[in-house]
Amino acid sequence: MLANYLIGLREGLEAALVVSILVAYLVKTGNGRRLPSIWIGVGAAIALSLLFGAILTFTSRNLSFTAQEGFGGILSIVAVGFVTWMIFWMRRTARDLKGELHGRLDDALAIGSAALILTAFLAVGREGLETSLFVWSAVQATGDGSAPLIGAGLGLLTAALLGYLFYRGALRINLSTFFTWTGAALIVVAAGVLAYGVHDLQEAGILPGLDRLAFDVSSTIAPDSWYGTLLRGTVNFTPAATVLQVLVWFCYIVPVAILFFRPAPPPHAERPAGGRRLTLGTRRAGVPVRRP
Repeated sequence: MLANYLIGLREGLEAALVVSILVAYLVKTGNGRRLPSIWIGVGAAIALSLLFGAILTFTSRNLSFTAQEGFGGILSIVAVGFVTWMIFWMRRTARDLKGELHGRLDDALAIGSAALILTAFLAVGREGLETSLFVWSAVQATGDGSAPLIGAGLGLLTAALLGYLFYRGALRINLSTFFTWTGAALIVVAAGVLAYGVHDLQEAGILPGLDRLAFDVSSTIAPDSWYGTLLRGTVNFTPAATVLQVLVWFCYIVPVAILFFRPAPPPHAERPAGGRRLTLGTRRAGVPVRRP
């Protein structure tokens, strides 16, 4: 439940930030009358996300056991790919998100209401589809019934509240730091979902090694115990894991964590049109620089 709360909070906060920035910009630029277009786009994105989740659930329930395992395994891996891309993208653009959205909104205002609807729909819909896919995969991995959905729902509600507080100016936090640490937590969650997806593909007969266990601590960590449930709900830990699951888990989490926490490269020195690096003795912006 905690892992799904984190998913809902992380993805929902991205969408909430986008909406609050769009709304604030329209109001401040005297375009408040265009707000209904934003809400239409947001509503359409939410409806599409719910429909996508319903399609996933309906489709999986009407498949044979082998097909269900294969379907679930493939979608789990796809979900991990989307979330991994989202983690790196948000960490890179958190500081420039406001300026990027303002530029898109200026273009949309010049075109018309349809462009505003599309801008809001695309901005929110991406997070919504990713949330639906990743929560669905997490539900399959934990098998805790409604608990993952409740966790994700609480995360989305928290994100909506934070988005409103951001809009009202009552809450100011370092978004870069926030997305860094929530991204690190999601890397661990994604690694567990990936390992579960591999296990699904093994049960479907697509991948080998179902009978080759790396460890089995079921006698020590009972799957139905409170601590077993806590580990499964937070990091998708399973008391019995195959060698391939463990190998995939390490092969994902180690390089992704290293790349994620790698310091950003220093900005390149500014170069003039002629291609030479600017120095203290170079004239810049038409102003002579005094030589020592």
